[in-house]
Amino acid sequence: MTIVRPGRLPAGIHPGLALAAALFVAGCQSSGPVLDMTLVEAEQGSQENLASLSSVIARSPNDPNAYNVRGSAYGRAGRYKEALADFDRAIQLNPNSYQSYANRALIHRYMNNQQGAVQDYTRALQLNSSYDTAYIGRGEIYRLAGRTTEAQNDFQQAIQLNTTDPRAYHRRGLIYQQQGQHNMAIEDFAKAISLAPNLPYPYNARGLSYLATGDEDNAAADFNRAITLDKNNAEGWANQAIVLEKQGDIQRARRSYAEALRLDPNYTPARDGLKRVGGPVG
Repeated sequence: MTIVRPGRLPAGIHPGLALAAALFVAGCQSSGPVLDMTLVEAEQGSQENLASLSSVIARSPNDPNAYNVRGSAYGRAGRYKEALADFDRAIQLNPNSYQSYANRALIHRYMNNQQGAVQDYTRALQLNSSYDTAYIGRGEIYRLAGRTTEAQNDFQQAIQLNTTDPRAYHRRGLIYQQQGQHNMAIEDFAKAISLAPNLPYPYNARGLSYLATGDEDNAAADFNRAITLDKNNAEGWANQAIVLEKQGDIQRARRSYAEALRLDPNYTPARDGLKRVGGPVG
Protein backbone atom coordinates (compact mmCIF):
# COMPACT_ATOMS: atom_id res chain seq x y z
CA MET A 1 0.00 0.00 0.00
CA THR A 2 1.39 3.41 -0.95
CA ILE A 3 1.24 6.15 1.64
CA VAL A 4 0.41 9.56 0.25
CA ARG A 5 3.24 12.06 0.31
CA PRO A 6 3.22 14.93 2.81
CA GLY A 7 2.44 18.51 1.86
CA ARG A 8 4.88 21.40 1.91
CA LEU A 9 6.94 21.96 5.03
CA PRO A 10 5.96 24.44 7.70
CA ALA A 11 7.18 27.91 6.89
CA GLY A 12 10.22 29.15 8.72
CA ILE A 13 11.57 25.79 9.88
CA HIS A 14 15.33 25.80 9.83
CA PRO A 15 17.20 23.04 7.93
CA GLY A 16 17.82 20.96 11.05
CA LEU A 17 14.06 20.53 11.49
CA ALA A 18 13.09 20.03 7.85
CA LEU A 19 13.33 16.24 7.85
CA ALA A 20 11.50 15.94 11.14
CA ALA A 21 8.68 18.16 9.90
CA ALA A 22 8.30 16.09 6.76
CA LEU A 23 8.16 12.91 8.82
CA PHE A 24 5.54 14.33 11.16
CA VAL A 25 3.27 15.33 8.30
CA ALA A 26 3.80 11.93 6.68
CA GLY A 27 2.93 10.23 9.96
CA CYS A 28 -0.25 12.25 10.20
CA GLN A 29 -1.18 11.30 6.65
CA SER A 30 -0.71 7.58 7.23
CA SER A 31 -2.08 6.94 10.70
CA GLY A 32 -5.30 8.79 11.38
CA PRO A 33 -8.00 7.46 13.61
CA VAL A 34 -9.42 3.95 13.22
CA LEU A 35 -12.83 4.73 14.61
CA ASP A 36 -14.80 1.92 13.03
CA MET A 37 -14.32 -0.65 15.77
CA THR A 38 -14.41 1.87 18.59
CA LEU A 39 -18.00 2.53 17.55
CA VAL A 40 -18.60 -0.93 19.01
CA GLU A 41 -18.41 -0.96 22.79
CA ALA A 42 -15.44 -2.90 24.13
CA GLU A 43 -17.73 -5.12 26.20
CA GLN A 44 -19.33 -6.41 23.01
CA GLY A 45 -16.15 -8.33 22.23
CA SER A 46 -16.13 -10.10 25.59
CA GLN A 47 -16.46 -13.86 25.89
CA GLU A 48 -19.62 -13.42 27.95
CA ASN A 49 -21.28 -11.28 25.30
CA LEU A 50 -20.15 -13.55 22.46
CA ALA A 51 -21.65 -16.54 24.28
CA SER A 52 -24.91 -14.65 24.67
CA LEU A 53 -24.98 -13.72 20.98
CA SER A 54 -24.26 -17.33 20.03
CA SER A 55 -27.25 -18.39 22.10
CA VAL A 56 -29.41 -15.95 20.15
CA ILE A 57 -28.19 -17.47 16.88
CA ALA A 58 -28.87 -20.99 18.19
CA ARG A 59 -32.47 -19.95 18.81
CA SER A 60 -32.81 -18.03 15.51
CA PRO A 61 -30.34 -19.58 13.04
CA ASN A 62 -31.88 -17.80 10.04
CA ASP A 63 -31.81 -14.26 11.44
CA PRO A 64 -29.27 -12.23 9.42
CA ASN A 65 -29.21 -9.43 11.98
CA ALA A 66 -28.06 -11.85 14.68
CA TYR A 67 -25.05 -12.83 12.57
CA ASN A 68 -24.37 -9.19 11.79
CA VAL A 69 -24.31 -8.27 15.48
CA ARG A 70 -22.14 -11.22 16.46
CA GLY A 71 -19.81 -10.50 13.54
CA SER A 72 -19.33 -6.97 14.87
CA ALA A 73 -18.53 -8.39 18.30
CA TYR A 74 -16.01 -10.81 16.83
CA GLY A 75 -14.45 -7.91 14.97
CA ARG A 76 -14.22 -5.90 18.20
CA ALA A 77 -12.45 -8.87 19.78
CA GLY A 78 -9.99 -9.11 16.89
CA ARG A 79 -11.34 -12.49 15.80
CA TYR A 80 -11.52 -11.52 12.15
CA LYS A 81 -12.00 -14.94 10.55
CA GLU A 82 -15.03 -15.61 12.71
CA ALA A 83 -16.35 -12.13 12.01
CA LEU A 84 -15.94 -12.71 8.28
CA ALA A 85 -17.86 -15.99 8.50
CA ASP A 86 -20.73 -14.29 10.32
CA PHE A 87 -20.96 -11.46 7.79
CA ASP A 88 -20.84 -14.01 4.95
CA ARG A 89 -23.80 -15.79 6.55
CA ALA A 90 -25.68 -12.53 7.14
CA ILE A 91 -25.29 -11.63 3.46
CA GLN A 92 -26.33 -15.10 2.38
CA LEU A 93 -29.52 -14.75 4.42
CA ASN A 94 -30.14 -11.15 3.33
CA PRO A 95 -28.30 -10.18 0.11
CA ASN A 96 -29.70 -6.64 0.35
CA SER A 97 -28.11 -5.86 3.71
CA TYR A 98 -25.84 -2.93 2.88
CA GLN A 99 -24.72 -2.75 6.52
CA SER A 100 -23.43 -6.32 6.34
CA TYR A 101 -21.44 -5.54 3.21
CA ALA A 102 -19.90 -2.48 4.88
CA ASN A 103 -19.12 -4.47 8.01
CA ARG A 104 -17.51 -7.22 5.98
CA ALA A 105 -15.53 -4.60 4.07
CA LEU A 106 -14.03 -3.38 7.33
CA ILE A 107 -12.95 -6.90 8.24
CA HIS A 108 -11.40 -7.33 4.78
CA ARG A 109 -9.50 -4.12 5.40
CA TYR A 110 -8.17 -5.32 8.75
CA MET A 111 -7.13 -8.58 7.08
CA ASN A 112 -5.27 -6.55 4.44
CA ASN A 113 -7.62 -7.56 1.63
CA GLN A 114 -8.06 -4.04 0.27
CA GLN A 115 -9.58 -5.16 -3.03
CA GLY A 116 -12.23 -7.18 -1.21
CA ALA A 117 -12.94 -4.21 1.04
CA VAL A 118 -13.44 -1.84 -1.89
CA GLN A 119 -15.75 -4.34 -3.59
CA ASP A 120 -17.89 -4.70 -0.48
CA TYR A 121 -18.08 -0.94 0.15
CA THR A 122 -19.07 -0.45 -3.49
CA ARG A 123 -21.76 -3.11 -3.20
CA ALA A 124 -23.09 -1.44 -0.05
CA LEU A 125 -23.37 1.83 -1.97
CA GLN A 126 -25.14 0.12 -4.85
CA LEU A 127 -27.73 -1.04 -2.35
CA ASN A 128 -27.89 2.31 -0.53
CA SER A 129 -26.35 5.30 -2.28
CA SER A 130 -26.87 7.44 0.84
CA TYR A 131 -24.80 5.28 3.19
CA ASP A 132 -22.13 7.69 4.41
CA THR A 133 -20.20 5.00 6.31
CA ALA A 134 -19.40 3.16 3.09
CA TYR A 135 -18.19 6.33 1.35
CA ILE A 136 -15.90 7.10 4.29
CA GLY A 137 -14.56 3.55 4.51
CA ARG A 138 -13.88 3.28 0.78
CA GLY A 139 -12.42 6.77 0.69
CA GLU A 140 -9.89 5.88 3.36
CA ILE A 141 -8.69 2.87 1.39
CA TYR A 142 -8.30 5.09 -1.67
CA ARG A 143 -6.46 7.73 0.38
CA LEU A 144 -3.95 5.30 1.81
CA ALA A 145 -3.39 3.85 -1.66
CA GLY A 146 -2.56 7.31 -3.06
CA ARG A 147 -5.77 7.47 -5.12
CA THR A 148 -6.37 10.99 -3.92
CA THR A 149 -9.06 12.12 -6.35
CA GLU A 150 -11.24 9.08 -5.68
CA ALA A 151 -10.73 9.44 -1.94
CA GLN A 152 -11.63 13.12 -2.00
CA ASN A 153 -14.76 12.37 -4.03
CA ASP A 154 -15.91 9.78 -1.49
CA PHE A 155 -15.31 12.03 1.52
CA GLN A 156 -17.05 14.89 -0.29
CA GLN A 157 -20.03 12.66 -1.03
CA ALA A 158 -20.34 11.71 2.64
CA ILE A 159 -20.15 15.36 3.64
CA GLN A 160 -22.82 16.30 1.11
CA LEU A 161 -25.01 13.69 2.78
CA ASN A 162 -24.66 15.74 5.99
CA THR A 163 -22.68 13.06 7.76
CA THR A 164 -22.00 13.54 11.44
CA ASP A 165 -19.03 11.15 11.26
CA PRO A 166 -15.84 13.14 12.04
CA ARG A 167 -13.73 10.80 9.90
CA ALA A 168 -15.06 12.35 6.68
CA TYR A 169 -13.78 15.80 7.64
CA HIS A 170 -10.58 14.59 9.28
CA ARG A 171 -9.56 12.51 6.27
CA ARG A 172 -10.53 15.15 3.70
CA GLY A 173 -8.46 17.54 5.79
CA LEU A 174 -5.49 15.18 5.51
CA ILE A 175 -5.79 15.36 1.73
CA TYR A 176 -5.91 19.17 1.80
CA GLN A 177 -2.89 19.10 4.09
CA GLN A 178 -0.98 16.82 1.73
CA GLN A 179 -1.79 19.23 -1.10
CA GLY A 180 -0.49 22.20 0.90
CA GLN A 181 -3.98 23.72 1.25
CA HIS A 182 -3.56 24.26 4.97
CA ASN A 183 -6.33 26.80 5.54
CA MET A 184 -8.88 24.40 4.08
CA ALA A 185 -7.33 21.57 6.08
CA ILE A 186 -7.64 23.60 9.28
CA GLU A 187 -11.34 24.17 8.58
CA ASP A 188 -11.94 20.45 8.08
CA PHE A 189 -9.98 19.48 11.20
CA ALA A 190 -11.97 22.05 13.18
CA LYS A 191 -15.22 20.50 11.96
CA ALA A 192 -13.98 17.02 12.91
CA ILE A 193 -13.09 18.35 16.37
CA SER A 194 -16.54 19.89 16.77
CA LEU A 195 -18.08 16.47 16.03
CA ALA A 196 -15.67 14.50 18.24
CA PRO A 197 -13.92 16.87 20.67
CA ASN A 198 -12.36 14.07 22.71
CA LEU A 199 -10.34 12.46 19.91
CA PRO A 200 -6.64 13.45 19.80
CA TYR A 201 -6.04 12.82 16.11
CA PRO A 202 -7.71 15.91 14.59
CA TYR A 203 -5.82 18.12 17.07
CA ASN A 204 -2.50 16.61 15.98
CA ALA A 205 -3.44 17.08 12.34
CA ARG A 206 -4.65 20.66 12.78
CA GLY A 207 -1.52 21.49 14.76
CA LEU A 208 0.63 20.42 11.82
CA SER A 209 -1.27 22.71 9.47
CA TYR A 210 -1.03 25.57 11.96
CA LEU A 211 2.71 24.94 12.07
CA ALA A 212 2.82 24.98 8.27
CA THR A 213 1.23 28.44 8.25
CA GLY A 214 3.62 29.76 10.89
CA ASP A 215 1.05 29.83 13.70
CA GLU A 216 3.18 28.29 16.43
CA ASP A 217 0.89 29.31 19.30
CA ASN A 218 -2.16 27.50 17.93
CA ALA A 219 -0.01 24.56 16.86
CA ALA A 220 1.35 24.23 20.39
CA ALA A 221 -2.16 24.48 21.86
CA ASP A 222 -3.42 21.70 19.61
CA PHE A 223 -0.49 19.39 20.35
CA ASN A 224 -0.92 20.04 24.07
CA ARG A 225 -4.62 19.23 23.78
CA ALA A 226 -3.85 15.99 21.92
CA ILE A 227 -1.53 14.95 24.75
CA THR A 228 -4.10 15.86 27.38
CA LEU A 229 -6.65 13.63 25.65
CA ASP A 230 -4.20 10.75 25.20
CA LYS A 231 -0.98 10.82 27.19
CA ASN A 232 0.13 7.62 25.43
CA ASN A 233 0.10 9.25 22.00
CA ALA A 234 3.73 9.28 20.82
CA GLU A 235 2.90 11.48 17.85
CA GLY A 236 1.46 14.17 20.11
CA TRP A 237 4.56 14.27 22.30
CA ALA A 238 6.87 14.39 19.28
CA ASN A 239 4.80 17.13 17.65
CA GLN A 240 4.94 19.14 20.87
CA ALA A 241 8.71 18.67 20.90
CA ILE A 242 9.16 20.01 17.39
CA VAL A 243 7.43 23.25 18.37
CA LEU A 244 9.55 23.55 21.49
CA GLU A 245 12.70 22.85 19.48
CA LYS A 246 11.74 25.47 16.93
CA GLN A 247 11.17 27.97 19.75
CA GLY A 248 14.59 27.20 21.22
CA ASP A 249 13.26 25.51 24.38
CA ILE A 250 15.70 22.63 24.04
CA GLN A 251 15.34 21.21 27.54
CA ARG A 252 11.57 20.78 27.30
CA ALA A 253 11.88 19.56 23.71
CA ARG A 254 14.30 16.90 24.91
CA ARG A 255 11.81 15.72 27.53
CA SER A 256 8.97 15.53 25.02
CA TYR A 257 11.04 13.66 22.44
CA ALA A 258 12.14 11.25 25.17
CA GLU A 259 8.55 10.62 26.23
CA ALA A 260 7.52 9.96 22.62
CA LEU A 261 10.39 7.50 22.25
CA ARG A 262 9.49 5.81 25.52
CA LEU A 263 5.95 5.28 24.27
CA ASP A 264 7.10 4.10 20.85
CA PRO A 265 10.78 3.06 20.69
CA ASN A 266 10.47 2.66 16.92
CA TYR A 267 9.08 6.14 16.23
CA THR A 268 11.74 7.57 13.92
CA PRO A 269 10.78 11.28 14.21
CA ALA A 270 11.18 11.11 17.98
CA ARG A 271 14.49 9.26 17.72
CA ASP A 272 15.86 11.76 15.18
CA GLY A 273 14.60 14.71 17.20
CA LEU A 274 16.19 13.44 20.38
CA LYS A 275 19.50 13.09 18.57
CA ARG A 276 19.28 16.71 17.42
CA VAL A 277 18.66 18.07 20.90
CA GLY A 278 21.38 15.98 22.49
CA GLY A 279 19.39 13.38 24.39
CA PRO A 280 20.14 9.65 24.76
CA VAL A 281 18.21 7.49 22.31
CA GLY A 282 18.91 4.13 23.94
